[in-house]
Amino acid sequence: MRAILRNWGLVFVGNFAGAFMVAVLMTIYFTYGFSTEPGPVGEALADIGHGRTVGYAEHGAAGMLTLFIRGVLCNWMVSTGVVLAFASDNVLGKIVAMWMPIMLFFYMGFEHSIVNMFLFPSGLLMGADFTVMDYLLWNEIPTVVGNLVGGLVFVGLPLYFTYGRPSARRRHRQKRLAVQSAAETASDAAEQPAPASERSEERAPSPWA
Repeated sequence: MRAILRNWGLVFVGNFAGAFMVAVLMTIYFTYGFSTEPGPVGEALADIGHGRTVGYAEHGAAGMLTLFIRGVLCNWMVSTGVVLAFASDNVLGKIVAMWMPIMLFFYMGFEHSIVNMFLFPSGLLMGADFTVMDYLLWNEIPTVVGNLVGGLVFVGLPLYFTYGRPSARRRHRQKRLAVQSAAETASDAAEQPAPASERSEERAPSPWA
């Protein structure tokens, strides 16, 4: 468990660093180095950030539940896309397999914590009407929890219980087959005739007889 948490922590920090760097670069691009107001695209990013933080907060507990469920559904789709990529051994097949669930989560407006690491900081940098605490409390933290639940409950655990965790009956059968195979190997080795050189040495009379 400690190794898993360490891996999650490193992945989270690395993703945030990369997403924030892209947010800064895109903000520079849309504002001419922070010297002008953002154009239509920048304004759209700011509006999205406002609607998906303060917009949830306006609905209270119902908004928090909606945010959490969107996070669950999102990583269910993302994790399904990752698993489907293993169904093919070539690049084109992997792209086609991943495309449908990823397209679906974008089209449905589900919440993905890594995507939001770019979307909301870029909105804040372009003057969106919400705060860092709004972003953390009414998007990022609930989205992370929802993503974890969706990936684990709907993809990871079903795969583990189906393929990864051997049942007691399966372990007993594997052990029995291993014992049977070892016994057959030993029996075959005992039944093999001795090499011709050894048989001739056994029949040759001793010169000291």
